[in-house]
Amino acid sequence: MEPIPFAPETTSRRAFLGRAAALAACALLPARGTAADAPRKTGRKPNSIFNGVRIGCITYSYRSQLATAEEILAALIEDGLSEVELMGAPIQAYAGFTVSGGGKAKGKKAAPAPAPVKYTDAQREAQLAKCRELRKMYNDAGVNIHLHKIAFGPSDEEIEFNFLVAKALGCVGITTERSEPLAKRLAPFADKHRIWVGFHNHTTNFPAMDKPDPLLDCGKYIGFNFDFGHYFAGTKGLSPIPVLERYHERIVSLHMKDRTADGGNLPWGQGQTPLKEILQLIRKEKWTFPADIELEYKIPEGSNSVAEVAKCVQYCRQALA
Repeated sequence: MEPIPFAPETTSRRAFLGRAAALAACALLPARGTAADAPRKTGRKPNSIFNGVRIGCITYSYRSQLATAEEILAALIEDGLSEVELMGAPIQAYAGFTVSGGGKAKGKKAAPAPAPVKYTDAQREAQLAKCRELRKMYNDAGVNIHLHKIAFGPSDEEIEFNFLVAKALGCVGITTERSEPLAKRLAPFADKHRIWVGFHNHTTNFPAMDKPDPLLDCGKYIGFNFDFGHYFAGTKGLSPIPVLERYHERIVSLHMKDRTADGGNLPWGQGQTPLKEILQLIRKEKWTFPADIELEYKIPEGSNSVAEVAKCVQYCRQALA
């Protein structure tokens, strides 16, 4: 499966569940290492493109119970998802590389900043081969890796390699946290490789609406990984729809969640974020960027992340019927 092209129109987040919960969740999933075989056994591959809208998932959603690329693929298949933004840890573990820590140590007692990671050319090629292998495993199972979220190391070599990883995985872009200095640093690499960088917002650093957003002046492959739930909470209830209408040509992907104006994070359909209206607007306008589920509400007792993501998928399916 080739990546679908589009014109882009640390934990608390929540503590990891204990070992018992993770083991209990395994009953819902195919055995490790058999995820790619599941479509062949059932005769079906996942399809989460609903009336032209690409519904996916950022794999941060499974953080409470899954870790490996194989386990995550099994969960995606279980949830019927054919699109994914893959977090860095499972990619790095599968391909066998790490990323240098950025920044400098602060304070007299601070540990020294880690030394830059250095690999030989042969090691880098082997790592990229593993990334291509990972892409094939996902594609053969019916899942497109449209984005990855591996941190950018401080050296030019590590930044260059991150873009090569995106190409090896079949990604159209890389996501990272919003930073104008980082956007300026990455723009020449993004232009060179024609790979988008989607900058993710939280509740205080969302796209500007009172003027053109300066981030976009950094380069033509600089865009937004627009988290409209965070926008809704951070603006105390402003609709994200005008942001989508203004910046749709530079949106690389969406993160979806159902939040309240006072900052709550609720099961989908119980919050105040105009989720259904946004999904239907994407369908109406035929925008082609992926809309990725990001599970952040409290998982109900007796449930787990795989089951809750499935509920979000069903919400999208019904909204787009």
